[in-house]
Amino acid sequence: MVLGARLLLGLALLAALLAVVLQLYRLRKPRLWTKEELAVYNGTDESLPILLGILGSVFDVTKGKSNYGPGGGYHHFAGRDASRAFVSGNFTGDGLTDSLQGLSSMEVNSIVDWRKFYFERYIFAGKIVGRYYDDEGNPTKYLKGIEMKAKRGAQLLEKQKSEEAKIPSCNSKWSQQEGGEVWCETGYPRLVRRPGDIALTGQVSQRCACYKEEELDKAGLVVYEGCDYLSTSCKVS
Repeated sequence: MVLGARLLLGLALLAALLAVVLQLYRLRKPRLWTKEELAVYNGTDESLPILLGILGSVFDVTKGKSNYGPGGGYHHFAGRDASRAFVSGNFTGDGLTDSLQGLSSMEVNSIVDWRKFYFERYIFAGKIVGRYYDDEGNPTKYLKGIEMKAKRGAQLLEKQKSEEAKIPSCNSKWSQQEGGEVWCETGYPRLVRRPGDIALTGQVSQRCACYKEEELDKAGLVVYEGCDYLSTSCKVS
């Protein structure tokens, strides 16, 4: 009787082990997920892996449990596709969404780069049926549009870097005691708009660049407030 009980216990343990192995195999094999199924793998059940989604792709981030598990700095990404939050920094409520509506091409490109990071560092576990993939795992028009927008953003960023490399940026420093200062080893500091930012970020920004004296009459160059026209350094607030 004792032998029979031990045999039954052994079989039960073997069955439990096989169930765990089967579960791990299923998770290692990429599959299609619903949002509801993915939500279970948010790290609150220690017997299950931790999964996250980005642009509809699912990754097993269990090896980063200290970051993605409960109490971790990235736990808000676990068990869901919160693609927008990778650039918005809004980790509550409506911010934890997979919608990228209204984001600039630079922001979209940044999210695509994050997806690349997860493909390189973690195990790909499948795709989420919904915004980015249909019920057969094929990319949707939305995903194709996002990837095209990201590609344009990358191209515009490279173009902007190439253009700005022709005009060197100012040197700068700041201290609590003396405040800020910009200066040029060669040329004169001027504020100039970065036109590419309109397409990249949806906003206009400026940078400090060093222009030669014969270039100072170009349209759009702004002298720092309180700085002499031909000063090679300027105090900034």
